[in-house]
Parts: sequence; structure tokens; C-alpha cells
Amino acid sequence: MTKFEALGLDQPLLDAISDLGFESPSEVQEKSIPILLEQETDLVALAQTGTGKTAAFGFPMIQKIQQDSRTTQGLILSPTRELCLQITNELKLYSKYVKGLNVVAIYGGASITEQARQIKRGAQIVVATPGRMKDMIGRNMVDISKIDYCVLDEADEMLNMGFYEDIKDILSNTPQEKFTWLFSATMPKEVATIAKKFMHKPIEITVGSKNAGASTVQHEYYVVGGRDRYAALKRLADANPGIFSVVFCRTKRDTQRVAEKLIEDGYNAGALHGDLSQNQRDLVMNSFRKKQVQMLVATDVAARGIDVDDVTHVINYQLPDEIETYTHRSGRTGRAGKSGISMVIVTRSELRKIKAIEKKIQQEFLSKKIPDGIEICEIQLYHLANKIKETKVNTEIDSYLPAINDVLEGIDREELIKKIFSVEFTQFYNYYSKTKDLNSSDSGKDKGGSKGDIPTEGSVRYFINVGERDGYDWMSLKDFLRDTLNLEKEDVYNVDTKDSFSFFNTDAQLTEFILQTFTDFKLEGRFINVEVSKNPGGSGGKGGKKRRGRKGGGGGRRGGNKSYKGGKKGGYGKKGGKKRQGFY
Repeated sequence: MTKFEALGLDQPLLDAISDLGFESPSEVQEKSIPILLEQETDLVALAQTGTGKTAAFGFPMIQKIQQDSRTTQGLILSPTRELCLQITNELKLYSKYVKGLNVVAIYGGASITEQARQIKRGAQIVVATPGRMKDMIGRNMVDISKIDYCVLDEADEMLNMGFYEDIKDILSNTPQEKFTWLFSATMPKEVATIAKKFMHKPIEITVGSKNAGASTVQHEYYVVGGRDRYAALKRLADANPGIFSVVFCRTKRDTQRVAEKLIEDGYNAGALHGDLSQNQRDLVMNSFRKKQVQMLVATDVAARGIDVDDVTHVINYQLPDEIETYTHRSGRTGRAGKSGISMVIVTRSELRKIKAIEKKIQQEFLSKKIPDGIEICEIQLYHLANKIKETKVNTEIDSYLPAINDVLEGIDREELIKKIFSVEFTQFYNYYSKTKDLNSSDSGKDKGGSKGDIPTEGSVRYFINVGERDGYDWMSLKDFLRDTLNLEKEDVYNVDTKDSFSFFNTDAQLTEFILQTFTDFKLEGRFINVEVSKNPGGSGGKGGKKRRGRKGGGGGRRGGNKSYKGGKKGGYGKKGGKKRQGFY
């Protein structure tokens, strides 16, 4: 018996699950599905985005619907057009072997008469945005007076967007004896009010803690001057080759302005906000899903419903007004079991907000430094070297080789390598060599040593020649280093994984031990090289640890395994797109 069979699902659904390649249910599915199948009850489920909530309510609803009746029996309300379409498409995949079941999406920006026509043909399940649903009820184009099940998906999002009155009006057109299933990432007062007003003794399940952030997301903050916010954003992008991110701004104007500046500076960026037409939004989102846009600059409202599993970073260009909104932002990364990073660019006056968010999401932020120009150049050089190494040879070049060899005659291998890299590097170095330190003087960090020397105290930053291409993300690489070196949880920090290499920090007292352990160290037959980074302060320096200080000490332990066989697979893989100055 498979894990999905154990939940009580019928064979047509199990066949669809098999086709989709689902192996085992997520926690919210494991907790919700048996309750919804076995009991006729209201339900409140609290779980982060990206945890499989659609299947958690979708499978039970499909199984309980009478497909031989054309009456609308299930209504699912969702905050945005994108999420509405996404839920509809997923339900159609889940019900592919359930004959006669029709799922219809109702949303703004499309023909209302065509949507009414589809419902008239018979739609047992309707997925709708509140605005369009209320409009169609007012025109008598849809009848939800006989529904058995109502789902409020992303309830906190809908209420944040001002849909409380619409939801009230819609639910007043539904029967009193229906069952309501409310799914939400957070439980603000407004959601509790909805639950109290429209639900009867609901069963409550929680995945993780109420309002807590996802454990797969690392939270970081960078303290800068107010005028340096955009420059800091660019450096964070440059220090993470292959970045695939959502950048959040507070207003539509800032969103458009930041996106335009990024595009002018040569980044693959796009804007997503409410002033765009539906067609423009669709074009931007399609480009983002195909990774042709690597930095999607968005407002909170426009970004709701974005469901892309491979987002590596969320960058908070500006903090939101509501803490719950930060939870939703950070939930755009670290999805489907993968890890992610949520970065916050703040001024000194905003540091109190970081403490408030920490308390709410029950996770601590890492205080990190905006990388300086030399560190970014170092990262980009390693990235370029790997890009050259991994480039497939185009055999069409063969006929030109004799002439090329004539041009390059007399240049030895080392000089040729220097010249090739200089073509790309010089322009990049010239850009960054004269730039200033963007970090606020009060950010509480020190570099722990003079540049070019191994610090004897403070924090040491290391280079290691494994990265995402080898199946590592920041979590699994940190685990590998801790296990290999037999260190405590807090001894390894500031782990930054790139495509084919990574960086990490430890206290200076561990440096000799770490370098000794990784001398002639092999992982599955390949030498793993660890060196002290040329930029010892690194991306976090001493302040890269948790802000309230590390518990326990390093102590130079021994016992590292010289042929460690671990290392988790399933990293992000290579990101598409090409960025500024050819360095990407």
C-alpha cells in the first residue's frame, strides 16, 4: 500500500497521482486528507505556501463530488487570477481519470459571457476570484445555492487585499449546511473572524507553528544607507550568479522604477504590478517561469499566486508594513522541499522591524554584509572559469582553428588564460574597483583581520569547490561540512552556494583544523579543495552569525571523515539567462 493509498483515496485519484510522479504526501496533505474524507466537518488548516495545499483540499473535494450531476457542488475562492488558474489546472490533472467532472475557472480580465457559458454546460467545481464571482452572482450567471463544499484558499491574502465584504456577500449566497475548508499561511485576527462567523466548530490543523516561516528559508538582513538601497540590490545580484529571484517593493511606482533601472543596467528583469494590463502581466510571468526574467520586481498584491518552485532568493528591497506580508514574501522561495534565501535591505532605523519579524516567524535573521567589489570579482572569476569549462565545443569552429592558431601563435597557455579572462574581467573590475563600502557603520560587524592574511581572531571565510551543480544548497552543504568536520550546529555559518563553488565562515580558531582536514580530501573520487578566501571578511564577517551571538564554542575538534560519502542531491541546477557585461 502506497502512502497516498493509506490516506483513503480512490483508485482514479491514485492513478493520477502516479502519473504526476508524487511519491509521498506532504505534511498538510497527510493531516488534512483523512479528516476531509472521513468526516463531514469544517476545517482550518494553517500551512506555508508551497507545501501542497491545493492537493490537500483538491483530492477530498474531487472524491466527494457527484460527477453524474451537473449541479455546482464545490466552490474554491482564491485571491488572484494566477492562483485561480493554477488551482484549476491542478484539479484538472488530479481528476483526469474521473469521468464527467468539470472544473471551471472564473476570474477578471477574461470574457464573462464565455465563463458563464462554461458554467451553464455543467461545472461541479468552480474556482473563482472574489471580485468576478460577486459580479457573476449579481448577473445571475452562476448558482452556488446548492454547494456542499466551500474552500477559502490563501484566506489571509484575500483579506489583506480587501476582499472581506466580497467574501461575506458570496458566502451569504451559499447554503447554511455546507462545509467550509479554510487554508491560510497565517492566522491574523481577520481570518479568525471569518472562521468564527462562517464556520461551525472547525477542526484546526497546523503545519509548523502558527504564523511561523518555512524552515527551508534562511533569513538575512543587510544594513545600508537609504541612498544605497539600489546599489546594494545590484551587488547582491552580482554576488549570486544564476540568481532567480523575486524582488519586493512597497509601491507600484517603486516597482516600475527599480525594474527599469535593472534593465538599463543590463540585468534580465521585469516588473509585475497592478498598473499593467492582464496581457502584460501574462507576458512577464511566462518569461519568469521560463527563466528568461531572472529578477522579477513585484508588489505584494501582484506577486500573490506566483507558484514557481525554483526561486533561489527573495529580496525585500523595502520591508512591508505588515509582518504577515513578510511571511508570504519569504514563502516564494524554499518551496517543495528546496532551500531558499530571503534577503532584507534595511536602514538602521528599520532594525527594530527585524526583531518584530523574528518574533513572529520564530526564526532568527543573519546579519550580513553587502559584498565589496573585490569579493564580487572573485565570485565572478570562479563563475566564469566554470562557465568556460562546462561550455560544449561547437565543432563548426574547427575550420577556423588554423587561422585562429596563427593569430595566437607564440602565446603560452598561462598567458592565453590570463588574456581570455581579462576580456571579461577588466571591464567588471574597473566598474567595482572604485566603488565604496555600502555597509552602514553601525551594522555591528568587523572583518576580523587584515586583507590578504589569515585572521588570528574573528571570522574566517573559505572557498570550497562544490556548489549547486554538485547537488548542494546552503542547508545540505552546511550539513556536509558539520558532519565532515565533526562540528557543532553553530560552528559553520554564512554558507553561500553558487553554481560550482561555495563560501562559508567559521571562527578563526578552526582554520588550521579545517585546512588540514581538507588536505587531499576526496568525495566520491574527486578532490574537494578548501582555501581561505582572498576576501577574509567575506559576505558576513563576524556579524554573519546570528545577531544575538553563538552559543557554545568551536574548540578545534578532530574526527573529520576523509572520504565522506554524503551530500544531498537535488540542487537548483543551472539557471538560464544572461546578465550584465557578459560575466554571467
